[in-house]
Amino acid sequence: MRTLTIWLLALAWTSCLKVQSAAVYLRDTAHFIQAIQQIENSGLEVSPLSIVRSLRRAAGHDDAFTQTFLRTTQDDSDTHILTANHSQYVKAWSVEFLRFFDKAIHNFVTDSREERGVVLTPDGTTIALAPLLQGIEAGLKARSEGHPPQGLHSLTLARTLGLSFLHAYNTSTVDRLGPDGCWDNVTAPMVFTLMGPPSLATDALINGGMDGAILGAHLSDDSEAVPKLSKLLESYYHFQLGEAGLDEAPRLVSAMRRENYRKLVPPSLLEETVLEFLADRKPLAHLREAVKEGVLDFVLRYLDCPAMIPRCQWGAKIPKGIPVRLSPPLQFLYIHHTEIPSRPCLNFQQCSKNMRAMQRFHQEDRGWQDIGYSFVIGSDGYMYEGRGWGRVGSHTRNHNALGYGVAFVGNYSASLPTRHSLDLVRHRLAKCGVTSRFLQANYTVWGHRQATDTTCPGDALYSQISTWEHFGDTKSSTATHN
Repeated sequence: MRTLTIWLLALAWTSCLKVQSAAVYLRDTAHFIQAIQQIENSGLEVSPLSIVRSLRRAAGHDDAFTQTFLRTTQDDSDTHILTANHSQYVKAWSVEFLRFFDKAIHNFVTDSREERGVVLTPDGTTIALAPLLQGIEAGLKARSEGHPPQGLHSLTLARTLGLSFLHAYNTSTVDRLGPDGCWDNVTAPMVFTLMGPPSLATDALINGGMDGAILGAHLSDDSEAVPKLSKLLESYYHFQLGEAGLDEAPRLVSAMRRENYRKLVPPSLLEETVLEFLADRKPLAHLREAVKEGVLDFVLRYLDCPAMIPRCQWGAKIPKGIPVRLSPPLQFLYIHHTEIPSRPCLNFQQCSKNMRAMQRFHQEDRGWQDIGYSFVIGSDGYMYEGRGWGRVGSHTRNHNALGYGVAFVGNYSASLPTRHSLDLVRHRLAKCGVTSRFLQANYTVWGHRQATDTTCPGDALYSQISTWEHFGDTKSSTATHN
C-alpha cells in the first residue's frame, strides 16, 4: 500500500504540473482543490485522512506538540509516504512534489511582509492552510478511532494565539493580532502582502484556524458519511449563494465562519485552552492577564465585529485630496441603499465590481474625494470598507462629520435586504463601533431621508430600521456639519 500511495501522489503532482503549464501555481483554494482531486481521481483508494496526514508531513508540520495529538495509533504506512523512494519514477518527482506543498502549506512572513502558506478563497478572505488541515486531520482521526477529537482547538487556534500573546507580552508589542493583507491580483493571486507589521497570529492564520476547528468538529461526528476531501473543501469555500444570500445557505460555508466559531468555542474555553498551551511558561500568573486581554481582543475583532473586505482587496483607487479625520465617538449611523446598483451582490467578485463602480461615479461624476460611504454591505455575508471608521465621508449632506454612512447594495423601496445583512449592521457593526469607541453607547440610527430631502434608504428598508432600538424618530431641521 505504501508503494502505491507514493506513486499515486507523485502521479497526481505530475498531472498537476501538466495542467498548470510551467508549474505556475496560483495561490487560491481552487488550485489547491484541483491538486487534491488529482490524488482522489487516480483510481487508487486513498482516504481523506491519509491525504491530510501526507500533506502535513510533506510540509514539515511534525513537531512534538503536533504529534501529541496527531500521532498515529493504527497503521502508520501512510505517514511517511513522501520520504520513501520505492522507484526511480517517484524519486524524480518527489522534490517538485515537496516544493509544491511547501509553498502551499508552510506559513511564514518575509522581511517584505509577504505572507506565504496562504490562499485566497472565493469569498475574498485569505486562509492559512496549515491550521485548516490540522483541524481536518484531528476530526478524521477522532472519527476513525471512535472518540472525541483530541487537541482540536489547541492545534487550530489556541497555539497560534498563545504564541502571539506570549511574544507580545515578552516584547511589549502592541500588535498581538493580525493584520490582514491584500493580493497582487485577486483573479490570479500569487503574492499576499500584509497591511502592517505582522503579529504571530495574522488574519490568515486565524481564519484558517477557525475553519479547521469548524470542519474538524463536523468531521468527528459519525452521523454522516465522510466526504472526499476535495468535496468538503469545495462545498465549504465554493458554495454559490442564491437570491436569499446567507439566509438560505447551508450552515457550513466559509462566509459563516465567525458565527460558527462563536457557537463552537465559547471565549472561556478558548482562554482556558490558550492557558493550557502556555502552562510551562513562567511566570504563568503574569501571563493570565495578558491572555485574558488577548482573548477579549480576539472576540471583539474576529467574532463581534463583522468581517470586512479591505479597500485594497476590492480594488479601491487612491482618494483624491487629503482625507479629513473624524473625531469619534460619533452619535449617528446613517442608513442608505445604493439604489444603483439596484440588485444585491451575492459574491466577492460582483460586490467588488459594484464598489469600484460606485467609487468611480462618486469621484468622477460627483467630484468627491472617494467613495462616499463609510461602509457598504453586500448580500454575500461581508462588509466592504469605504472610508471606514476614521475618515469623514460624503454620504449625508451637512451631517458627514456627525456619523457613519452605511449603505446596503440594492434598491430597497419595495423589498428588504437579507436578514443576515440587516443583522450585520444592527447587531455586529453597531456593537463593534461602540466597543471600539467609534460610536457613542447611546448612538442614534437615522435613515438618510431624515437628514435631507431624499427617498433613501427606500420605503421598505426605512420601515424596517424604524423598529430598531436605537432608531431616532426625528428629522433634521438644521444643517450642522459638512
